[in-house]
Amino acid sequence: MKLTVTVIQSDLVWENVKANLDNFTKIILSDDKETDLIILPEMFAYGFSMNPEKFAPYRDEITGKMLEFAKHKSAVVTGSVITGENGTYFNTLVWMQPDGTYKTYNKRHLFSFAGEDKHYTKGKTSLITELKGWKIKPLICYDLRFPVWSRNKNDYDLLLYVANWPERRADAWKTLLKARAIENLSYVIGVNRVGYDGNDVYHSGDSAVFDAKGNRIDNIPSGKKHIETITLNLDELKKFRKKFPAAKDADDFTINY
Repeated sequence: MKLTVTVIQSDLVWENVKANLDNFTKIILSDDKETDLIILPEMFAYGFSMNPEKFAPYRDEITGKMLEFAKHKSAVVTGSVITGENGTYFNTLVWMQPDGTYKTYNKRHLFSFAGEDKHYTKGKTSLITELKGWKIKPLICYDLRFPVWSRNKNDYDLLLYVANWPERRADAWKTLLKARAIENLSYVIGVNRVGYDGNDVYHSGDSAVFDAKGNRIDNIPSGKKHIETITLNLDELKKFRKKFPAAKDADDFTINY
């Protein structure tokens, strides 16, 4: 079984919903490649904003646009959106399906270094969803640094991260994506933004796709806007897992919330 995935590495206009939605509309509607899944960066409609009370009201507009993209491409569209109200807000990954149904995951690990924990509430559950026979676990940015939260208990085939990860820590981003692929015997995709944010922090993108052996299999350039469509092979993944069954030797554990 194969899964075709489209990675969109783009600059984001700081806290400007209209400009960002217009940008992604142009990118997605002008792309003629067939795909099953389109992945956008973390907080793709505003950048990594600490003003949730200002942007949470845009939730329906943004998810409505995601549905428009999903219908147009007959594909799932995912990325993170600010949700919540009355002082309780979340950095929420939305998994929008072409029929209008959707699933969500609230970011578990909030980036306290930037004060995210002071403006958002952390999530308490993970999400594993299915698409074309694939089991997929989507996570958000800083979650990447916490391997227990990402750990594969033989329940997913693709691990993906949407991010606003700065260039100054790009080596960690690339290293950890590769490590998550190897240790979890899974495909891993990281989708990051490029450009400067409103705090003058530069993002080099470095979006990437790794196979379960830790081989990078994409051609996404660093530091540039880019759209890439790549096809993953589940039969090859299962064959490798059978040949090298390291998962059966893994430690069992329970996460306490």
